[in-house]
Amino acid sequence: MLKRLLILTAAIGLAALPAAAQGPPTSPAPGPADDPDATLVEELVVRGRLPGPAWWRVEDADTTVYVLGVPSLAPKRMQWDRSIFERRLQGANVVVLPFVNVRAKLGGSIGTAFNLMRLKSGGPYENRLDAATRARFVAVRTRLGQDARHYGTGNPLAAGVQLAIDYRDRNQLTNMDPAKLVRLLAQQRRVKVQEKSYDLGGQLGGIARTPANVGRLCFDEVLSQAEAGPGVTLAAARAWAEGDVEGALANERTYERCLAAVAGGRTYDERTKADTAAAITSALRQPGHAIVLVQLRPLLAQGGVLDRLRTQGLTVKTPGEE
Repeated sequence: MLKRLLILTAAIGLAALPAAAQGPPTSPAPGPADDPDATLVEELVVRGRLPGPAWWRVEDADTTVYVLGVPSLAPKRMQWDRSIFERRLQGANVVVLPFVNVRAKLGGSIGTAFNLMRLKSGGPYENRLDAATRARFVAVRTRLGQDARHYGTGNPLAAGVQLAIDYRDRNQLTNMDPAKLVRLLAQQRRVKVQEKSYDLGGQLGGIARTPANVGRLCFDEVLSQAEAGPGVTLAAARAWAEGDVEGALANERTYERCLAAVAGGRTYDERTKADTAAAITSALRQPGHAIVLVQLRPLLAQGGVLDRLRTQGLTVKTPGEE
């Protein structure tokens, strides 16, 4: 549960929700304007011409950084044509994995444990739901093989995140592939691997600061996704493996989207994009070539990683220019 809450904090930066019982949201829900990745740079959304997933390139006079856009959610151990990746891995200066890792320093463990106990109180969560939503939730959690005590929290956001994790686990979905395989292959070739972790353990203390209607919105988003099943995600993963960028971008964006409206969400989003763009510019300083993995929407959104690099005057080429 602690690891899951840290993943939650990574998504929202500083926020979570109070433990009070909530009905359906009463204030306006976050819309596209609240989502930093809602608007894509259309000229960058180009189908790949080479076998396998689509690649973008950032170049200067003596260095090429090959950027592989990866799904934010995909089947575990999904199959994809690695021929282009294997070729580019040969002789690469560095492989940079997506900047999505989180951790908590040991020194913050007492405070983190205290905040965790606060989150784990007031449940089962379904007792706080209206009758219609409770019936939907009970049907979903039963299908996932969980009982009411598994969601032993009064916090709607914590309940939603737990439900999302259970849904993904049951359907063998992950946000770590293909990065895990890429790390292994790079290590086998003795290519330097760069990752970045964000220490967010202490930020669990901000859980009581976010409006409860946002947490309920996130819970409802996840509930709807779990009811619908993994079909959209599986189709998007197949599109990604074939270089169909537009199809890959059709993946479900449930609590990822609504959490962008939570206090601190924009700050975290800005930090990860800036750090990723900086990693690419750093790789350009060494002659040769490098490989960088970035999740697709942060890569291709207005104000996203490639958009920032173009603003800096760097040359960005699309998968259609291979």
